[in-house]
Amino acid sequence: MNDSHKYAARGVSATKDDVHQAIKYLDKGLYEKAFCKVLPDLVANDPDWCNIMHADTAGTKGSLAYMYWKETNDLSVWRGIAQDAIVMNVDDMACVGAVDNIILSSTIGRNASVIPGEVISEIINACTDFISKMKEFDINIELAGGETADVGDVVRTIDVGYTTFARLPRKNLVVNNIRNGQVIVAFASYGKSVYEDAYNGGTGSNGLTSARHDVFSKVYADKYPESYDHHIAQDLVYAGSQLLTDPSPVEGVDVGKLVLSPTRTYLPLIKLALDKYRDNIHGMIHCSGGAQTKVMKFVENVKIVKDQLLDVPPLFSLIQEESKTSWKEMFQVFNMGHRLEMYVDENAAQGLIDISKQLGIDAQVIGHVEKFDGELLELVHEGNKYIYDQF
Repeated sequence: MNDSHKYAARGVSATKDDVHQAIKYLDKGLYEKAFCKVLPDLVANDPDWCNIMHADTAGTKGSLAYMYWKETNDLSVWRGIAQDAIVMNVDDMACVGAVDNIILSSTIGRNASVIPGEVISEIINACTDFISKMKEFDINIELAGGETADVGDVVRTIDVGYTTFARLPRKNLVVNNIRNGQVIVAFASYGKSVYEDAYNGGTGSNGLTSARHDVFSKVYADKYPESYDHHIAQDLVYAGSQLLTDPSPVEGVDVGKLVLSPTRTYLPLIKLALDKYRDNIHGMIHCSGGAQTKVMKFVENVKIVKDQLLDVPPLFSLIQEESKTSWKEMFQVFNMGHRLEMYVDENAAQGLIDISKQLGIDAQVIGHVEKFDGELLELVHEGNKYIYDQF
């Protein structure tokens, strides 16, 4: 079974073609190439301002957190799930310039038979702690409340989601205008930034269905039948060799915690970058669904060349070894080491890299943009060239 068929058999898709087909006729907002939909200022009707609203979840990462918590009694793993769901919203919004005065609301659906109140408490407390941490970087986020619903008939374990809202001047927007001659600065998803408490494996919140089933052992299928979709063929369920508490390639971090690394937020970095280099930044891409091909949803008549990538961190090498997934597919499913990229004037690249490294985040120029008749992505990894022309 090839990689894409295997993912489809697990009920997931890197490209989400059916979703894009379903929404293709929806209004795309004021700026079609903006990373998030930008609305007129419906709140105050000021033509110089705009509104941005976003919703997302931690996805199936919660299912892995559930198993890890049951195996270890480590409640703290749920803190990462709260951060995952928050960051998948605020970092998307940051890519259009919304980096302050953000309103946040939660929607949590749980199966109360297996998820007790102490888990909900840990998630809520983690949210308030994240807000406090961002305030240290002059980023203001306000929690507006939310809903926690007991929906055991539709949720096996737990689904953690947030909705975010911001209002900002249109002059502060970043609308993707990716053109010939720009360079691509990539910012690492792994390591330990100055605002993180532990090493981050870099997984983010995409590809977790694949990572979970490809890395971890079949023993969990019998032990935690509530952790997976029983429509999946049994040979694709927990088909890896690893136990959650096995040592990982990163010293002092077990495999479960490595895969469950909280999604790193780039909010502090983006805020500093915009303060100094706003006029030099012509595009920002959060490499979430679609991973290294994500940018191709926001370009026209260009060839994107990524030929000087950051080193692939240990987590993604482990996933590839366990799954035997082709490297080409890996770069379309997982961020593979950087989850944020900026398309910038070449003379601003080093300054952006310096800001990133001051925050403890590795960064480098990984490629450039060329004029092209159509849209094409060329990616080079370990001397092998991969071409992507279907998005």
